[in-house]
Amino acid sequence: MTDPQTLRDGFIEGMSRAAASVSVVTTDGPAGRAGVTVSAMTSISADGDRPTMLACVNASSSSLPLILENKCFCINVLRIDQNDISDIFSGRLPAPDGDKFNCVEAEPMPSGAPRLVGALVSFDCVLISAEKHGTHHICIGAVDKVVTAPDGSPLLYGMRRYLRAERH
Repeated sequence: MTDPQTLRDGFIEGMSRAAASVSVVTTDGPAGRAGVTVSAMTSISADGDRPTMLACVNASSSSLPLILENKCFCINVLRIDQNDISDIFSGRLPAPDGDKFNCVEAEPMPSGAPRLVGALVSFDCVLISAEKHGTHHICIGAVDKVVTAPDGSPLLYGMRRYLRAERH
């Protein structure tokens, strides 16, 4: 069996090669407004009463307690030209005047969570469950509204950098 550190290092290197779309998960409500960049989000099912999605949020993120208390979130899939928004919401770049939302135009979705105007697509979700697993919480939401841009390409992250999708 591989020793734990070698396995962890290999896993991190391997996952860096799996490109993923970049999203900002936002929330707003009684606990306050927050947002964080994530690359681990996916659909669960389009069937049932409502479609469902999940987003994985680091347990150390200051946004997580607000998502859990507000019981809502919006997954905003970023466009290819929005890497600066990703960097601000991830903490790589400082937020203008200390507020991440100063770098975007945002409007509330039915849940109250902010939709980033200009995102490729925004999925408004009501939190139906959250489970801590390792260093992250898996937040599962029931989708109540979807807003899509008329065109555009997703911002991707892989090989530890932003990537462009190419048409073949």
